[in-house]
Amino acid sequence: MELTQVGKLIVIAGIVLVAAGLLIMVAGRVPFLGNLPGDITYRRGNTTIFVPIVTMILLSIVLTIVLNLMLRR
Repeated sequence: MELTQVGKLIVIAGIVLVAAGLLIMVAGRVPFLGNLPGDITYRRGNTTIFVPIVTMILLSIVLTIVLNLMLRR
């Protein structure tokens, strides 16, 4: 692998990381995300366990649709 290809790969990886970071920042501002029926929250004393099952299923479906639409073009 040539050095220019490695450089391009690093730039693409950086862009993907920035996009993922921005998505996580925006996702924190969506009011219903993480509070859907079916998301499990267990609190006992100082311990809190949060399992966002329904949120992850919803995000998986949305991302699958978006990526399929993008890759078909």
